[in-house]
Amino acid sequence: MDNTPYAFPARNNQLFPHHNYEHLKEEHEITAVHPGATVSSTVISMHQYQPPPRDHIIWSIFSTLYVNFCCLGFMALVFSFKARDRKVVGDHSGASSYGSTAKCLNIMALVLSLLLLILVIVLLATGVIAVSKAMHPGD
Repeated sequence: MDNTPYAFPARNNQLFPHHNYEHLKEEHEITAVHPGATVSSTVISMHQYQPPPRDHIIWSIFSTLYVNFCCLGFMALVFSFKARDRKVVGDHSGASSYGSTAKCLNIMALVLSLLLLILVIVLLATGVIAVSKAMHPGD
């Protein structure tokens, strides 16, 4: 490392040194538009902010681990990964398509699992009632 002292430039009493810059014509002259004159304009099209498409990956992981009815939860997880990959690449339409497919598969897995759970509870309740009546024939 070089330890030679740095020579600072000499200071004069000006805070900002004055440079002889050429002043542009537009900075000084502002004119009004005469009637009948053509005015050109520039149009900048700005896209409205759209939130990134949802991939439903947490819901798909839950469906895979807990309510994996006929592997629908696993398929939802696959489509969620595909949606996340498309989102990273920048293909928002593909990501939203895969995301909506994952959402539908998650809904189907949840509904079918709930129906299966309700069916088991109903069959168990009716079976328990039938067994208790068979054990007590006098009632």
